[in-house]
Amino acid sequence: MRTAPTILHLDMDAFFASAEQASKPSLRGKAVVVGGLGPRGVVATASYEARVFGVNSAMPMAQARRRAPNAAYLVPRFGLYREVSEQVMGLLRALSPLVEPLSLDEAFVDLEAGGTAWDDASARLAGAKLRADIRAVTGLTGSVGLAASKMLAKIASEQAKPDGLVLIEPGSERALLGPMPVRTLPGVGPATGDHLRRAGITTVEELAEAGEDELVRLLGKAHGHALFAMALAHDERPVVAERETKSVSVEDTYDVDIHDRVRVELEVQRLADRCVRRLRRAGLSGRTIVLKVRRYDFSTLTRSETLRGPTDDPGVVREAAARLLEGVDTTGGVRLLGVGVSGLADYTQEDLFAQAQAAAVGEPAADDHSADEPEGAVAEEAVPAERRWPSGHDVRHAEHGHGWVQGSGLGRVTVRFETPSSEPGRVRTFRTDDPQLEPADPLPLVERRPGGSAPGPGPAASEAATRGPEPKAGPHPAPGAQASSVPASRPKSRSGGVGDATSSP
Repeated sequence: MRTAPTILHLDMDAFFASAEQASKPSLRGKAVVVGGLGPRGVVATASYEARVFGVNSAMPMAQARRRAPNAAYLVPRFGLYREVSEQVMGLLRALSPLVEPLSLDEAFVDLEAGGTAWDDASARLAGAKLRADIRAVTGLTGSVGLAASKMLAKIASEQAKPDGLVLIEPGSERALLGPMPVRTLPGVGPATGDHLRRAGITTVEELAEAGEDELVRLLGKAHGHALFAMALAHDERPVVAERETKSVSVEDTYDVDIHDRVRVELEVQRLADRCVRRLRRAGLSGRTIVLKVRRYDFSTLTRSETLRGPTDDPGVVREAAARLLEGVDTTGGVRLLGVGVSGLADYTQEDLFAQAQAAAVGEPAADDHSADEPEGAVAEEAVPAERRWPSGHDVRHAEHGHGWVQGSGLGRVTVRFETPSSEPGRVRTFRTDDPQLEPADPLPLVERRPGGSAPGPGPAASEAATRGPEPKAGPHPAPGAQASSVPASRPKSRSGGVGDATSSP
């Protein structure tokens, strides 16, 4: 293992909810819950103000509403979150070429590979500067953990939350890990944790004392060896710059079970088109089409078909998904549908036979259909669908300007007109079909300079980068886990500019 804490783990604080608060001045400092708002919705992220009431990620939305009835409940805006994530990942890639994203809001960085850190002081400096740059560029906060391994860096970032920095000094790892619960270690989920608890093992120290042979007997050879090594603070996993995408998929959970077979077929076609759009955005194609169906009784069926070659043709994917659906009984009702593509490649093999067959009957080939417009759209245009106004999404009114949807129903939509840089705005109500009201794109969370760049760190950010994060209330860090303390003199380091990182949903 390394002898310097040059592995950095960044975890953005309550990312989705924090982005919504930064975007909506009237919600700053208030409880915000982001997720699916239907009867079967779940919480994606809760702000720290909402967590005070016991609202947490993955909680059923109905339970969250009971615990925090006065919170703001918003539908996710993944386009905004991806845009902010790209800015953050660009800052990380300015620190090192070895950046391993884990999700939109979390990543590992090998600072040593970028020449950004080589000892405790330089690692603290890099971490503090990163936090200041993230705040300046995005207006959001992130927590940073620094250690000699990925496992310990992630543990450190958890201790740093919210909006902090913790460094674990090499040599202090065993003392730090010992009293922690076994669930702290990677790979120990609820089932493994319960199995170990029944064997009398509840802490990492007890895990190490049990010995490797006992853990192999309890958990099997591979898991037992790996867990024993981690209990001794040994983690040799490198930071991997790029992870190979194995599949692209989309799925929807429905508030009410779908019983109409025709509706099920139309939903599968729509999901197939969405999946192809994701494929094309990523510049990929795939050979295996996968259909996922969760029925009324929570039983989940998965069916797949492998084509002769990779494709990103929406017609081919729709047809394959339809064939897979033919073999699935949906008479009892469907609560979830999904379509995916695996066996990915960065090239496409055209289905010449399908195109020739389409030409022979005088129909356009599948490739002639727009990936953004499912078949049958022309026939459906005669009956325009009612416009939907998801809570929290952006709108623009011809007279009142930019705002966001506070709620809608009974033919009315309520909008609060404000922007990330304005004061809390006024609320107005309109008809859902008001011709002056239109959906809009999210505004940047931080105003850009002329030319499109974000402002550099201001006085507060520069001061934070120099002195490190403020001490947080609560328990003192465990031995060896120190809050940031940055020396006055700085060695040279790379600039923290925004790169061209991309992120797929």
